[in-house]
Amino acid sequence: MKEITKKQARRFLLIKHGLLGDYKFNGKQGIVDYVKQVGCVQYDPIDVCGKNHELVLFSKIKDYSKSDMYDLLYKDRILMDWFDKCMAICLTDDWPYFEHDRINARYSNHSKKEVDAVADEILEHIKENGPICSSDIKFDKKVNWAWAPTSLSRAALDWLFFKGDLVFHHKKNTRKYYDLATRHIGEKLINKKNPNTNQEEIFTWNILRRLGSVGMLHNNASYAFIGIRGLKTADRSRTYKRLLEDGILTEIKVEGVKNSFYFKSEDKHIMDLATSNKEFKNRIEFIAPLDNILWDRKIIIELFDFDYKWEIYTPIKDRVYGYYVLPVLYGEDLVGRIEIRRDKKNKKMTIENIWMDDDNKSLLIDKMEDKVSQLGNMLYN
Repeated sequence: MKEITKKQARRFLLIKHGLLGDYKFNGKQGIVDYVKQVGCVQYDPIDVCGKNHELVLFSKIKDYSKSDMYDLLYKDRILMDWFDKCMAICLTDDWPYFEHDRINARYSNHSKKEVDAVADEILEHIKENGPICSSDIKFDKKVNWAWAPTSLSRAALDWLFFKGDLVFHHKKNTRKYYDLATRHIGEKLINKKNPNTNQEEIFTWNILRRLGSVGMLHNNASYAFIGIRGLKTADRSRTYKRLLEDGILTEIKVEGVKNSFYFKSEDKHIMDLATSNKEFKNRIEFIAPLDNILWDRKIIIELFDFDYKWEIYTPIKDRVYGYYVLPVLYGEDLVGRIEIRRDKKNKKMTIENIWMDDDNKSLLIDKMEDKVSQLGNMLYN
């Protein structure tokens, strides 16, 4: 089994995610290419200095624009909103692979009787009147739902979305407008059967997808595997073993790290580049809190010696840094943290705080200010 250094392992992850050297992903097609590579980009509605998916793609895509993303989701329909690990943006072509989730949704929700009673009425209303949001239908009764009690209108629309009857027609800020899936997902695709015909194949597809999302993982419990319904330790280990024997996965050791890493064998060319003597141009990037590369924070500690916690849910008195703080990447290293605020009224970005882990602050302050300016241009144009 080959052993590599921590520096080489860091380079592998950064090259994989297009964060090292020249930009690997460009413009509108670059968005599609990156989503295809990682499977999904996590969505979160909180907007302190840009939403999570905007920050993820801004750090990876040269000339990323919000209008390109909107078109890909709601005009071109190459991408779609879906629950993959968490609420995320995925390829529309992956629709058939989520059929097992839609089937599960049909038979399990917290207020099935109440939701069932109004589902047909909602579908008929949309069929006759077009896209709606929850405030367009007046089922104000409160019902139990996954996160908390909510209006029957919202619960019913969510349920119809998760079981595949509805898709998001568009979003206005965080407000979701729903339309019939058959109007936006091609008939051939919507009727295509799930290529995974049994539970073992479903586990395999999901594990490979998550490995591709991060780049490489241990055979351990990980936040990266959240959302793979029913996956147990024995299932994961059995799947790793079989994929390794079939040559689909490659095992590698990293000096100073106890457990082996595994990566998709199709990425061997990236590992070859990461372990070469090639020099890369240093870039400065801000890493989103839910960026795919951060899905396993233990690996970030092991390889980057950088302990990052998203403190948004940490009580104020217990926070070490701040509410919405982003890791700062410079070249091959995570060198600090930055807290940025978006002033929507005045269309400005302000730097609230910068914490550097070494003496790089004076060297990098101009670069960070320039990057914040670029971020503002992306958000407001």
